[in-house]
Amino acid sequence: MSLTRRLLVAAAPILSLAPSLALAAPAPAFSVKDADGKTRSLSEFKGKTVVLEWVNEGCPYVKKHYSGNMQALQRAATADGVVWLTVASSAPGEQGYFADGGAAKKWAVANKAAPSAILLDPEGKMGMAYGAKTTPHMYVIDKTGQLVYQGGIDDKPTNKVEDIKTAKNYVAAALADVKAGRKPAVGVSKPYGCSVKYKA
Repeated sequence: MSLTRRLLVAAAPILSLAPSLALAAPAPAFSVKDADGKTRSLSEFKGKTVVLEWVNEGCPYVKKHYSGNMQALQRAATADGVVWLTVASSAPGEQGYFADGGAAKKWAVANKAAPSAILLDPEGKMGMAYGAKTTPHMYVIDKTGQLVYQGGIDDKPTNKVEDIKTAKNYVAAALADVKAGRKPAVGVSKPYGCSVKYKA
């Protein structure tokens, strides 16, 4: 396969109809090092709403949302007491792999990202436990530890920045519903973006 063909395939949107996990069920536990070298686990965030965001800094769909949309969501959510965890599951040598925490933090500073923490998952164990398929792929976990949303960030599966302003943001809507004590009106949507570059 030519380099051009490989790049086109890598950038093609991945759509999936089937949810990875059951809703209203306990979210899978995890224990992963963050960019500061601290082990982070889901259990430490008991009693808080948690957002999981899968990232690949080289993916055009991630770049679309890091034009300001993702950062704004992160800031609004964390200001509201939500824990926002950005997860990098790219394997060594693959697009989106952070060689160490310093590389992840450098990317975050350069992109003005504002998650609570960046989790490094080069073995892909956390990603596969959640069934994360794309970057971005979004999950919302409520204060009881139950998964209440999984799927795309919005309803515009393109890599065009101009589409953000007319998109329905499912993550923002889910967080608003959870804050109001409601079950998210949309609990599952199609994740879209680049495939997660798991270890072969």
